Amino acid sequence: QVRLVESGGGLVQAGGSLRLSCAAPGRTFSSYNMGWFRQAPGKEREFVASFSKSDNTFYADSVKGRFTISRDNAKNTVYLQMNSLKPDDTAVYYCAAGRNGIGSSAMEYWGKGTLVTVSS
Repeated sequence: QVRLVESGGGLVQAGGSLRLSCAAPGRTFSSYNMGWFRQAPGKEREFVASFSKSDNTFYADSVKGRFTISRDNAKNTVYLQMNSLKPDDTAVYYCAAGRNGIGSSAMEYWGKGTLVTVSS
């Protein structure tokens, strides 16, 4: 069982920054790809960024250049640094883990989410 706990969400003004954290069990990163997903009201859940077992990172076009995913193996934590936030970034953000693939359908374990609200 991989239990994931997100934190760091909140209210921020457009143009501001926020850092999300995802706490995972020890040794998770050697066996699972880690991903961040988000779901805005009235929209489907979408891929945001991922950090693979092979140390590759991937980003959705909508966040490329603004968001950075990183990993701290000693703390068993994956981060999502979000800069230049836009109102369209408003969503519930989910941390997820999967042994194969990085898409939503490939994820096996999900956190309960943390809400990010970006005001105009």
